[in-house]
Amino acid sequence: MQANRLITSVAALLVLAGCGTQRTQEPPARTPNEVKAELMRLLPARTVDRQGWATDIYAAFAAQAIPATTQNLCSVLAVTEQESTFQVDPPVPGLGKIARDEIDRRAAKAHIPGLLISGALQVRSPNGKSYSDRLNAARSEKELGAIFDDFIGMVPMGRTLFGGFNPVHTGGPMQVSIEFAEQQARNYPYPVEGSIRREVFSRRGGMYFGIAHLLGYPVSYQQPLYRFADFNAGWYASRNAAFQNAVSRASGIPLALDGDLVRYDSIMPGTTELAVRTLGKRLDMRNPTIRDQLEKGKSLEFEETTLYERVFELAEQAEGRSLPRAVLPGIVLQSPKITRKLTTAWFAKRVDERYQRCMARAR
Repeated sequence: MQANRLITSVAALLVLAGCGTQRTQEPPARTPNEVKAELMRLLPARTVDRQGWATDIYAAFAAQAIPATTQNLCSVLAVTEQESTFQVDPPVPGLGKIARDEIDRRAAKAHIPGLLISGALQVRSPNGKSYSDRLNAARSEKELGAIFDDFIGMVPMGRTLFGGFNPVHTGGPMQVSIEFAEQQARNYPYPVEGSIRREVFSRRGGMYFGIAHLLGYPVSYQQPLYRFADFNAGWYASRNAAFQNAVSRASGIPLALDGDLVRYDSIMPGTTELAVRTLGKRLDMRNPTIRDQLEKGKSLEFEETTLYERVFELAEQAEGRSLPRAVLPGIVLQSPKITRKLTTAWFAKRVDERYQRCMARAR
């Protein structure tokens, strides 16, 4: 009888041990067809060429070795829906006027006479139309970018005078930064047709670089909301805004929670660095050390620095409570395309709403 009880107990323990092992095991890697099938289910119902979208999105995940979890897939779909409603090159109302106004603004800033700009835009382009006419007729950023590249290559001293005037800095279905794409192009898995700028305006290129910008860096965030904010404001902006909040609490100095810890455009320290310096004695850190550790703010490594840990210790002592390690940056969005007051927090929350709906569809 006792032997039977012993056998039963051992069997029960083995079952429990097996259950515990199953809970800690990583889920098995899914096949390409399984991931694509889930994407087909999760894409909005009205998406045109669903198979093509699923193929390009999966390829971007696979090429960058980013786990194609449901959460990651929904994050990408939410940003894409917010930025373009799954249009590879979405039309922008009034784009021609927006572009001309931006060109005139930059010309004035560079002290280039308006008559020179107007005269250059009257030059006939290879298709027989003036650049001014083509500019006025532009309906999408891809079209506008092509016109401008053609323009600076054809008009006298075009690149010298107007090389930095191209108003198109983001593009494609995820509206990713062209500068970011050019920096990340080393391992791009497709043959480049013309330039990385052109690839950004393709579905495969726009999704590849957009996914890299959204998911291609490690974070300690507990909610995807803060990745969405970073997508808009820059990597680690939400983490850095939380650090700025802690600096402000510890020092009593109000700071803009914009995620910018140091100034890279000047040898002079920025407002966040100056505020941290006032804590120098309490931190037992000298200014050069403070600067050196603040410069790690573009990486996950910043969270392991003495500066990061001590600032939060001081702030939490002052507040008598724990402080968040991620905060939505307080940034007002600036773009020639934006005609109303929008913020990074607004963008992140709108994307998060779409993400939550996608996760509900997955369930």
